[in-house]
Amino acid sequence: MRVRINGEIRRTDEEFSLERYRKHDIEVVIDRLDVADRSRLVEACENALAKSGGLLIAVDEGGKESLFSSTMACPVCGMTFEELQPRMFSFNSPFGACEDCNGLGIRMDFDPDLIIPDKSLSIADGAVALYRNYLDSYRSQYLAAVAKHYGFSIFTAIEDLKPEQYHALMYGSDARIRFSMSMKNGEAHWAHTGEWEGLVPQSERLYHQTQSEYRKRELEKFMRISPCPTCQGKRLKEKVLAVRIHDRSIIDITDLSVAACIRFFRDLELTEKEAEIARQILKEITSRLDFLEKVGLGYLTLSRNAGSLSGGEAQRIRLATQIGSNLMGVLYILDEPSIGLHQKDNQKLIDTLRRLRDLGNTLVVVEHDEDTIRSADYVVDMGPGAGLHGGHVVAQGTPTQITRNKTSLTGQYLAGTLSIETPDHRRPHDRCLRISGCRENNLKDITAEIPLGVFTVVTGVSGSGKSTLIYDTLYQALQKKLYHSRVTPGVYRELGFDAEIDRVIVIDQSPIGKTPRSNPATYTKVFDEIRRVFAETKEAKLRGYKPGRFSFNLKGGRCEACEGDGLIKIEMNFLPDVYIECEECRGRRYNRETLEVKYKGKSIADVLDMTVEEALQIFANIPSIRHKLETLSAVGLDYIKLGQSSTTLSGGEAQRIKLTRELSKKATGKTLYLLDEPTTGLHFHDVKKLIAVLNQLVDKGNTVVVIEHNLDVIKSADHIIDLGPDGGDDGGFVVATGTPEEVASNGKSYTGLFLKKMLEKP
Repeated sequence: MRVRINGEIRRTDEEFSLERYRKHDIEVVIDRLDVADRSRLVEACENALAKSGGLLIAVDEGGKESLFSSTMACPVCGMTFEELQPRMFSFNSPFGACEDCNGLGIRMDFDPDLIIPDKSLSIADGAVALYRNYLDSYRSQYLAAVAKHYGFSIFTAIEDLKPEQYHALMYGSDARIRFSMSMKNGEAHWAHTGEWEGLVPQSERLYHQTQSEYRKRELEKFMRISPCPTCQGKRLKEKVLAVRIHDRSIIDITDLSVAACIRFFRDLELTEKEAEIARQILKEITSRLDFLEKVGLGYLTLSRNAGSLSGGEAQRIRLATQIGSNLMGVLYILDEPSIGLHQKDNQKLIDTLRRLRDLGNTLVVVEHDEDTIRSADYVVDMGPGAGLHGGHVVAQGTPTQITRNKTSLTGQYLAGTLSIETPDHRRPHDRCLRISGCRENNLKDITAEIPLGVFTVVTGVSGSGKSTLIYDTLYQALQKKLYHSRVTPGVYRELGFDAEIDRVIVIDQSPIGKTPRSNPATYTKVFDEIRRVFAETKEAKLRGYKPGRFSFNLKGGRCEACEGDGLIKIEMNFLPDVYIECEECRGRRYNRETLEVKYKGKSIADVLDMTVEEALQIFANIPSIRHKLETLSAVGLDYIKLGQSSTTLSGGEAQRIKLTRELSKKATGKTLYLLDEPTTGLHFHDVKKLIAVLNQLVDKGNTVVVIEHNLDVIKSADHIIDLGPDGGDDGGFVVATGTPEEVASNGKSYTGLFLKKMLEKP
């Protein structure tokens, strides 16, 4: 038998010695054979694998060597693999998740730019934002000692420090520094020599040492989320990512959009044997992806964070799941599935709903979208008004039958008897806000010019980059520029504007409060005026009651049994909390003495229980109250109660209440308002009122920018910025800009095509 030691072949019957302290490669030559002799080849391979523990080397006639292994291990680097299982490819399983970030793909690190956000300041001026609330004599003298050691002063602006000085301040060094702390009277308190750890390492140490949740939250303000350095944000272990199909790992595939993923699996080149193995799996994958594309979600990446999905997107994902189940005889109830959907994709959604119906299911859809209503088999119209004026079935039947009903607002808008008029003229503009080089997410290095002092609508198909441009980039860039915020805007090159902007305000559909205490009266500040009116009554003056007596948040006038809530919260441990009416005040929030004070025969509790419409009649002679109530009425909220809990308000109602608050403020004419699909949940009639309110804001000199798909809002704009042409990777370009008429004439714009039909309507 022959062996090869360190590359040299030797016979085993020869005498030779091995160096004791050297690592040797010993290879046993098993056989020399003709590959045509199959039985001998198999025997040689089995012998080699048995003697080596699973490794063999094959050498051809030309001397080329090939290394083979029968184990799930790399013979070069030593990485071992257990048998592949589905759970290994899940970042929610410990078998597959990255061990450093536990499958999150991110980590939080302290950011030097957040610790010292304004580098034009010196340490003495408060440059170290981390210390602003805690900059005492001890820390001041400590930093002064660091500065002295590295040759600068605490009065030196951070931007003027040398790179090595800045690095030492932020990250410390091994140098020994003498620290001496003095008392106020100048006597030495203590002194020692030690190393300076640096602001960043110090922050990390404090964060991990503190037990206080409040202190942790404060420190987290100076941290930034960054990809996990171990998995580079891919969430899975290195060995799992090494498993590839056509040079793509599972994360590479899930990072594709639904449409791109469909193309990948359909174009997959497989051998006949591989195709037979994968046939059923590929069928299931492509069918599920097809369902997502058919409901207008082809632009979404499979790895998209669920928290970043809109309500409409989440609902359509659930809808796609139901289509894939092929169930029959099921009653499906959907609440405005067209939310966030462009007209281009709307027909896909309608076709999907019809497919569910044709399977033998029943669909009940709550919807305001005109195309969806016209596509329905049967319509039930509720009304005639909202709130106390609603709750009746006004009309029911086919869409055609609804249009003949003269008492139905929906029917009148469908028939064209009522409509939202196209403006006769567009506001001119000569000043604009300009943000260039936008490259966040799918934006393709675009420049957006938003006219100031006019009504602008940002349009485009779903996933074209509208929210990324307006909220992730523009809004956060303005936050940083105007308010020196610590937020990190999307990638852009330059931001500038031709006229002053003093405020930027987002009016979204988030709740106006998170507790039952918050209500429309308190949010709009009209309750402050109402309490003053009650304090001016004769009875209140005789008793010495001040406005605070009529607040359900303060002791004295409120019911102490429920502390002014009107409800008693019962904690149910693992179940949601239950609220029951307070037995002392019967839900009226105030004690008996406070309720005895009345204005026009109404107590303060009676006023909170009034609708806006009713309150307008009671306070018609008090301008400060009447103005705010009229504004609530103007946005279509005359049916809500003043004391209605904020938790019971819809997103559209909350957004219109926020608009009311802005309208009641003194206008500066320099405010930029940003709104994201404010027509969500609104009827045609309410959309008409909303457009009027937005125009009021613009008429005061402000700038309004709205992301919207509703064609009635789009045609009412002064200026349009249309993104696209499609969603995901195929979006992110500025397709068209200009007035609605100019965009309608652009054949490359999907929005323009639908807008053209809208403008051509008689």
